[in-house]
Amino acid sequence: MFIGLLLKSVDIRNMRIVNLVENEIGKTKCEAAHGLSFYVESESHKLLFDTSPSDLLLQNAKMLGVDLTKVDTVILSHGHYDHSGGMMAFCAVNHDARIYMQRLSLGEYYAFDGVDKGFRYIGTDKRIRSLPNVVLLDGDAKIDEELCLFTVDKRVFPLPSANNRLKELRSGEYVADDFRHEQNLLLSLDGKKILFCGCAHNGILNVLHSLEEKFSVLPDAVIGGFHLMKKSGLGDSDIAEIKEIAERLRAYKTRFFTCHCTGLDAFSLMKEILGDNLSYVHSGDEVEL
Repeated sequence: MFIGLLLKSVDIRNMRIVNLVENEIGKTKCEAAHGLSFYVESESHKLLFDTSPSDLLLQNAKMLGVDLTKVDTVILSHGHYDHSGGMMAFCAVNHDARIYMQRLSLGEYYAFDGVDKGFRYIGTDKRIRSLPNVVLLDGDAKIDEELCLFTVDKRVFPLPSANNRLKELRSGEYVADDFRHEQNLLLSLDGKKILFCGCAHNGILNVLHSLEEKFSVLPDAVIGGFHLMKKSGLGDSDIAEIKEIAERLRAYKTRFFTCHCTGLDAFSLMKEILGDNLSYVHSGDEVEL
């Protein structure tokens, strides 16, 4: 296995990474919501990785001094509303940014909320289909020397059990979501590799395995959610699952910055194992590499 450099800090010039929206309120006055949006400023790009569940990203961006009119690239990690719900609000203030999304992210995605509530639509806003700047992808894509998008083609580790309630409506039937609509971003800058994942529905271990298989590298830093949160709380099997994932992540010489669907309970369990190599990013936080 290829292992990157041990990171106490990663010196990357000309980069700014700001969380515009996630589940938890941090030290700033930014509001929180169940969802995700990161603003990333590099040498060549000003980009959004996901757009949160609503127009809240506009409010928080203004508070954080982020000019969304200057964004040139939007990456949609997958076809769920909590990552794409702010897209139309963003496009109302920025007409020029190119939007990269998997074609399959336009599918019919649902969450099963129990026998009393049934299935709830959690897919993207249908209006996104007609946006003129959308680039629909069918798998991996290299945007330029800084930005590469990739999907998970082969899974060697189990999927997160928190996926079990997530479905896709196909031919009138609810079937297990296979998350082929999920993509990840590899950002290369100053010789460093930064991996952004929205929810890692395919499993963070599978995402890392796919990255190594496709690029022959592992990241200096990973930023995003790991989809380990459960509304009903964590049972014994959940705790065992989370600890096993953390133990495997400990083998990587990588800094992990997590948030959103990882959940605070899972984060605490993983923190005990990963220590300083794991940090939580709150709404409004700036990621210090």
